[in-house]
Parts: sequence; structure tokens; C-alpha cells
Amino acid sequence: MTISDSTVAIIGTGTLGSTLAANFAAGGQDFLLAGRDQEAARKLASGLDGHAEVVSVDEAVDRADVLVLAVWFDSFKELIAQYGERLSGKVIVDPTNPTGPDGHGGFRKIIGEQESSGQILAGLLPAGARLVKAFGTLSAGTLAAAARQEPDRAVEFYAADDDAAGDLVAGLIRAGGYEPVRVGGLDQSIRIEMFGDLHEFGGLGRVVTKEEALKVI
Repeated sequence: MTISDSTVAIIGTGTLGSTLAANFAAGGQDFLLAGRDQEAARKLASGLDGHAEVVSVDEAVDRADVLVLAVWFDSFKELIAQYGERLSGKVIVDPTNPTGPDGHGGFRKIIGEQESSGQILAGLLPAGARLVKAFGTLSAGTLAAAARQEPDRAVEFYAADDDAAGDLVAGLIRAGGYEPVRVGGLDQSIRIEMFGDLHEFGGLGRVVTKEEALKVI
């Protein structure tokens, strides 16, 4: 199965979800769009040239092969708890950065320093669900600005334990206007989460091309 043969859903219509929706639509990718605020979802979809079908979260979970959960870390855990076995057999895309305000104008991790949200969330999923870490290494602003960069496309890193699931998400990354580069399995998720050495606000500090990316992974 390729991404063009799959039903894709974005759950979440906030800053990240809206940015991904715009990028996917610009790349010709059709998808389901769901969120708590149906009116916000409809308004967002109205500007996406018919590429987005607004559905309930329940319907998105039931119909999609690939679910991009563009929500906060705690909300992601709540969705796993709510839908449980209904997620089995699906590819779940995790863009989360497990951070919160540090009280000094910055951010801090809300999990252990050596923990990654990718591994934590993967451990909560039911058997048969496959998690891929992607779309959280660049800020929403950068994701919007650097998409379809020419002549060399900017890279979006991803991590996956399952090759087939990773290949599907790589196709989605391409549809979104980026060059996919796999950093390894989910044990490498921490590198592409905030404060990781491959995150825009970690060690890299900027977007990179594929040639540059292959030198640092």
C-alpha cells in the first residue's frame, strides 16, 4: 500500500493541524479532517480546494488507514485511552513535543530527560497499531514557510520501527512538500523531539537539505 492508496486523517485543527492540512492539500493529498470544533474544521476545509472532508473524530478513527494526531501530548494519550482497540491495524503519526512552560519564558520537558514521547505513546497503543514519529521537528511556522523549497527540498525527519508504516509516512511527508529522512527506529525519537540534536530548536537551529541531513544523522 502507498500513501495514494490510503485514507489519511488529520485529527486536530490548531496551528499544527491547520499547517499540515494546507501543506497536504497543496501537494494534492486528499484527507479527512476532524477536531473538537467542527465549525473550525469546516472553515479550514473551505480553503483547501476540496482536498479535505470534514468528519467527526469517531469517523476519522474508523475510516482512516493513517491517522495524524496533531494534538498535545496529554490529548494524544487521552485519544489512545478513548479509542483503544479501534486503533489496531492503523498507522498513527505522532508529532508531539512533550514540553510545557518553564516559568521563565521558555520551555521544559514534562517527561524524563531521557524519555521520548514517541516511545511512551507507542507503548500505549494496542497490538497491531504502528506509530511513526514525524512532523514535530519543525515549528508550524517553518513547516508552512519551507514547504516545496527549491531547488533542494528541506528535510522532515521521521522515526519508525515498522518499515511499511515508515514508507507510508514518508509518502505523506513528500506530499507535504518535504524530503523524508528516516533517523532510525522509535528509539531515535528523542533526537527529533524538542531539545533533541535534530530538532529545529535543538541542535540544528534551522532546516536542512537531504545532503546536510545525511551528514548529521
